[in-house]
Amino acid sequence: MKSLIRLRVFFIPFALLTLSPCCLPQGLDGLQLFHKMQTALGGAERIASVRDFEQIVHAESWLDDGTPRSGVVRKRVRFIRPNYLRIDQVGPGDTYVLYFDGTSGWEILPDGTVAQLAGDELNSAQSYLRGLNLNFWLADRDPSRVITSSGSAVIVIATKGDSPEKIEITLDPVTFLPARQAEILHAGSDHPIHQELRFDQWEASGGVKFPKHVSNLHDGSKRAEITADMTRLNNNIKQSDLAIKPPDLKPVMSSP
Repeated sequence: MKSLIRLRVFFIPFALLTLSPCCLPQGLDGLQLFHKMQTALGGAERIASVRDFEQIVHAESWLDDGTPRSGVVRKRVRFIRPNYLRIDQVGPGDTYVLYFDGTSGWEILPDGTVAQLAGDELNSAQSYLRGLNLNFWLADRDPSRVITSSGSAVIVIATKGDSPEKIEITLDPVTFLPARQAEILHAGSDHPIHQELRFDQWEASGGVKFPKHVSNLHDGSKRAEITADMTRLNNNIKQSDLAIKPPDLKPVMSSP
């Protein structure tokens, strides 16, 4: 996902735990494990009742060779059900604004150019929207998804058909919260990337739990450490506000 996958925040992660399968109820299938996770997160109905979401995070990041990037990336994400998304991000060489209404939208690129979402960028926005926690945690209500299990603590969520999309979530055996999440990112058919997210420091907002700290690894190498500074639910965000292009074409990092 080009500009969107730079810091693909599922606003989730957790330091790895040594998982003990004996601590989990035996014989649970993938859907049963998924429902256990939903309950731990706050409950499916509470997750589904969230009308709007806002989160501000900051992140340190690393290059492919392990060299730290200079400067901190800051990102503000706002979402209104069902499909309205706004991302404002500021960072060294990675500053942009994006608006998406579920079918179309626009992006202000790092050089200040305004472009309509199309092609790969449009697909990336759709994928980002589907992967937002509040949508992903309701995958059992999405008829395009198949939920199974590959182990006593592992949920596998795949897309029906020939899509290569498959995400594995390993649960903490005590809390049933996600401990880590893994998938293959098909950034290019000749160079897929194995991404692993590790979740830590869960905190509740509006009765729904979100990880405060996320570690993002690509092919085993750390690419980002993401910390949530603020998470807010049901704050009466207006769709018209999300659609406004900033007059100076710069990201809007806080409310007026």
